[in-house]
Amino acid sequence: MNSRYVQPLRIAIQWIFLLFMLYLGARLYLFVQAVRAGDLAGLAPRPDGVEGFLPISGLLGVKDWLVNGTINPVHPAAVVILLTVVAVSLLLKRSFCSWICPVGTLSELLWKRGFVVLRRNVRPPLWLDRVLRGIKYLLLLFFLSSILWVMPPAAVSGFVNSDYNKIADVRLLDFFLGLSGVPLAIIIVLVILSLPVRNPFCRYLCPYGALLGLVALVSPLKVTRERAACVSCGLCTQVCPAYIPVMAKERVHSEECIGCWRCVSHCRAAGALEMKLPGRKIAVSGIVFAMLVVGLFWGGTVIGKITGHWRTAIPLSEYVRLLGD
Repeated sequence: MNSRYVQPLRIAIQWIFLLFMLYLGARLYLFVQAVRAGDLAGLAPRPDGVEGFLPISGLLGVKDWLVNGTINPVHPAAVVILLTVVAVSLLLKRSFCSWICPVGTLSELLWKRGFVVLRRNVRPPLWLDRVLRGIKYLLLLFFLSSILWVMPPAAVSGFVNSDYNKIADVRLLDFFLGLSGVPLAIIIVLVILSLPVRNPFCRYLCPYGALLGLVALVSPLKVTRERAACVSCGLCTQVCPAYIPVMAKERVHSEECIGCWRCVSHCRAAGALEMKLPGRKIAVSGIVFAMLVVGLFWGGTVIGKITGHWRTAIPLSEYVRLLGD
């Protein structure tokens, strides 16, 4: 597949995942409404895939697993999805952010629309950009230190099995359905900022992205520039959503690279930019990269189901009790 077709393919994959996640959200909503109304006849089961929106529960589950040797059955899919996303980033850069993540999909839609309307995207001054990027790493440090180092094992197990955590997905659903006040204002500000600025939430505030970026530093696949073929047009740097000066690099090692292939797809010189393994001899095509991203992500869920670490062990009677309060 010619690299110019990678972007339509990536965008199609983005929207397929976005629509699927909206479907999961709708199913969770119908499940919650039926339980709260006491309408349990023919009740469709809670969709376990919504636990992908619970990275904190997933991180707590990982800590509990490391301590006790088994994945806690409260939100096992959250653990599986978190580990799967980390594995994808370990092998394929932060491709989860640009191929699968719904926040990344909507953010990209907004800054592209902003470019059409404003005829440009704005980059904050370099010093401010560096300061703001530090926020997501501070947030990551807070969560990792609080859960993995500060929080004692007994407290982690207690929280994982608490009533609060059991319906963490329902609480998140209620949060978004009842948005108002400061949270709504923050989201509106982020949406507005996403028009002139490329991916402001992902770049400055997302601790999940910070974790994946650090993991992706050791990814074997990296955008690689062949100096002899490069015509130094600068288009690769211009289209990079992470503001990476691709044209000035031999291999892109930056933790901000989200593996979106925009630089490779827009390159005007054949063979100048490719996604390559170490040694610079073996290149991976766009279709293979896409298949690996989707295959690894989907494969993680399959492994979770096969090993019995996917469906929650919370019985329906427990949801009735918790949602009836």
